[in-house]
Amino acid sequence: MDSVEQMFKQHYAFVCNVIHMYVRDRTKTEDIAQEIFAELWIKRDQLLIHTSVPAYLRRMAVTRSLNYIRDTRKHAWEELEPTTEFDPVFAGHQADAIQDMEAAELKVALDAAIEALPEKCRMVFQLNRQEEMSYAEVASHLGISVKTVENQIGKALKLLRMAIAGHGG
Repeated sequence: MDSVEQMFKQHYAFVCNVIHMYVRDRTKTEDIAQEIFAELWIKRDQLLIHTSVPAYLRRMAVTRSLNYIRDTRKHAWEELEPTTEFDPVFAGHQADAIQDMEAAELKVALDAAIEALPEKCRMVFQLNRQEEMSYAEVASHLGISVKTVENQIGKALKLLRMAIAGHGG
């Protein structure tokens, strides 16, 4: 069985769940997921995954979802007709949209900051926070002490706080 086909079978539902957290439209979620796996299929000969497969697919899903949100919001704003009347419902939606965009920008900044962490620090952080392993499980998995895991998590959090300080984080 081809590795991309195997990734599809094992991770399609996971990718859809990640996308759906952002997009909230089942049809569009499935479209984006299928686009991701189609791209992987096309680029299968050049594909090099340096992180875990779920982390790689999560990154693709988040990026595609945020791009979709950005593109659809841009079009939605262009379609609005200008008005001089104050509409409190629209103002509430506008505030929600701004908050959503700020959250999406913060998520992108955080993901970039995680990728920029030193390799050992990033691996420990991702296993603990994204793969939801305990400190003891991370230590056992990587063959390091629990104290080292604690130190690496502390270092990661400090670096991430500094990296996202400019984003209101």
